[in-house]
Amino acid sequence: MTRGRLPAALRWLVALCLVVAGHMALAASPVRVLQVKDAIGPASADFVIRGIAKAAEAGAPLVVIELDTPGGLDSSMRQIVQAILASPVPVAVFVSPEGARAASAGTYILYAAHIAAMAPATTLGAATPVAIGMPGTERKPPAAEPPAGPGSAASAPPLADPMTAKQVHDASAFIRGLAQQRGRNAEWAERAVREAVSLTATEALAAKVIDVVAEDVNDLLAQIDGRRVKLHSGELTLATHGLATVTVRPDWRQRLLSVIANPSFALVLMMIGIYGLIFEFSSPGFGLPGTVGAICLLLALFALQLLPVNYAGLGLIVLGIALLAAELLSPSFGVLGVGGVVAFVAGGLLLFDRDVPGFGVPLALILMLAASSAAVVLLGGGMALRARRRPVVSGREEMVGARGRVLAVGSDSWAEVHGERWKIDSTEPLTPGQRVCVLAIDGLTLRVRADSPDETGHKGA
Repeated sequence: MTRGRLPAALRWLVALCLVVAGHMALAASPVRVLQVKDAIGPASADFVIRGIAKAAEAGAPLVVIELDTPGGLDSSMRQIVQAILASPVPVAVFVSPEGARAASAGTYILYAAHIAAMAPATTLGAATPVAIGMPGTERKPPAAEPPAGPGSAASAPPLADPMTAKQVHDASAFIRGLAQQRGRNAEWAERAVREAVSLTATEALAAKVIDVVAEDVNDLLAQIDGRRVKLHSGELTLATHGLATVTVRPDWRQRLLSVIANPSFALVLMMIGIYGLIFEFSSPGFGLPGTVGAICLLLALFALQLLPVNYAGLGLIVLGIALLAAELLSPSFGVLGVGGVVAFVAGGLLLFDRDVPGFGVPLALILMLAASSAAVVLLGGGMALRARRRPVVSGREEMVGARGRVLAVGSDSWAEVHGERWKIDSTEPLTPGQRVCVLAIDGLTLRVRADSPDETGHKGA
């Protein structure tokens, strides 16, 4: 019997060692804290998705997303939500520090988290989707009372625009599904979408919208210790009390993506790119304007595909720049230039939807770019106009009317004009040393006449 029990005891001992080793490895891996303190866009989505994946590879016991956002793009928000829902590591979304907010897209991310937490004096809500593109019919203001039930679309206030209605209904169903999966207040979640209501941290805790109100990350880890969360692999009891934390900040790739995807920077890149190509085409062979312009234009096009672009605004900007270029290349006394500036300002105002939090272009930047473009046009047009009014100083046209002096007369007559010896032909008799005036050029022969002594305004010999 002793020999039979020995292998079983060894197996139990090995299993116990593996469990202890697993707990030690788990305790040795710190909690990953991802800081998202900007509008939700492609850069922040890439940062969160990569951060969750790296935390899973490192065996982190928990991922904490410190969130402070005014909202952002629906597509980027859904990417983050999908990454949280599929995460093999528990994810806690913590609206922090004090004074932060999880508005619009941030509310969906908070609802998707395994643990939803807020710091004191923070807010969430106002999750109504905003349409991007040409402005349509305004949505009717909703009634004050909440809908009759979480799935009742008929009880919601009517929406005048069918596209807006589709967006609101889709967003309501999406956040309601997140609330039901995490066991949170689905009724308030739908109100946040349909009525754009908001809550403070204390109110959100009382309404069962969030799980914890914590002062900081360490306080959050202490309060959620022992809580059970549901992952795809099954339920997991959190053991977070006293765990070390490591803050993960965006690397150079995310920072570069964030800069390029900034609407103001994308607009500037597009301006530099188009003007660089215009200067290269107007004076080929220089190389630098075309090279810089092509690079900036490609970066701008990359940025525009990441941003909520209104293509009517983009078309107006391109039209404005084309009119400014036409004014620069063929001056029309300001008509094309003024039209270009007006089209550019209108396009800049419409290019990005200013109602999408964090993705509007400042009016001051648009006016500054328009003023600089107008200055370039006025400067270039003025220089071209002054050059056109100047008298011709070289070439065939300048020779007509020039004065010279006869050097020799005979079968071949010669004269000196502008210090050069020219063969001349005249219907009048000429004598050496006589002053002559050029009437025309016939090949390499000048047709001249005798210069009257009382003529003024000589071009000189």
